[in-house]
Amino acid sequence: PFTCAVCGRGFLKEIALITHQRVHTKYEPNRCSKCGQVFPDRTQLRLHQPSHAEDRPFKCATCGKDFKRKEILITHQRVHTGEAPFQCPQCSKSFSQKANLMKHQLTHT
Repeated sequence: PFTCAVCGRGFLKEIALITHQRVHTKYEPNRCSKCGQVFPDRTQLRLHQPSHAEDRPFKCATCGKDFKRKEILITHQRVHTGEAPFQCPQCSKSFSQKANLMKHQLTHT
């Protein structure tokens, strides 16, 4: 086993220890240069990077996430506000997205 000299945490593989030690040194080689998000490995960073390739002019003021269309931003913002404008006419349960209401309504048939 490989043990971290800083915190004592044990690892089965040396590479896992080396990766873990970055927590203590603030070394973050897999940080996205466009948004600052950090990924556990280079592959995950590469998969993330195309998300910045498209034009996304609509930014969420709460979390900073960007969207291509204003409607998608509005729907996303309900995550932060808790707004649920779509109400089931049969049981009054509310949903943040119309698709979820429609799926729910199938439970009444």
